[in-house]
Amino acid sequence: MPVEPPPTRWVFPPTEGADEFGVVGVGADLEPGTLLAAYRRGVFPMPIDEGHVVGWWSPDPRGVLELADLRVTRSLRQACRRYRCTANSDFAKVITLCAELPRDGSWITPSIIAAYTKLHELGWAHSIEVWDDTDELVGGLYGVGIGKLFAGESMFHVARDASKVALVELVDRLRRAEVDLLDVQWCTDHLKTLGVREMARADFLERVHTATAPDAEAQRDAIGREMSR
Repeated sequence: MPVEPPPTRWVFPPTEGADEFGVVGVGADLEPGTLLAAYRRGVFPMPIDEGHVVGWWSPDPRGVLELADLRVTRSLRQACRRYRCTANSDFAKVITLCAELPRDGSWITPSIIAAYTKLHELGWAHSIEVWDDTDELVGGLYGVGIGKLFAGESMFHVARDASKVALVELVDRLRRAEVDLLDVQWCTDHLKTLGVREMARADFLERVHTATAPDAEAQRDAIGREMSR
């Protein structure tokens, strides 16, 4: 069962006031209570200004994956058989390797790593690990689960299709946990090939509200149970 941290002392501006890039505001802190409050409002942190200032983002449109829409090709199914997957067995290494990506991982600063590691220790942040036949970590992803929402943060791979395999494993576990929505923040051309689509911010926020409502959050240990298998 995830541990609810002390509430944040910050108030987030309305998402309707986001700028053209989707930034709702800047500043605040990365305490667990602040992060959870943000996700429950459909907002996520990403540093701006070369990592010195934290920006809080709510892009419009939003990239989402309906779990039933995941596209698994024949070659991806073959890749799934080549690798072994685990969950929450090495969160620290997964987030560190995501941060080491030449371009996409540059926003994962030491402060971000520390914040999400603390969320992981409280039972909110989770990782998927992908191992090859020599027990080398070759791919993975991490994100935050709240109620029936999972917010994906980043993924990496150093072997062919390993990050896609991590996504397949995640979706399998989220289906068993009866999660309603997988947030991937932005819809890239690569993610479109896996079934990700764009959703208007207003529609996304309505889905987030439902997925993190009290009755949904009463089942908030469901993701944790699936990630402990």
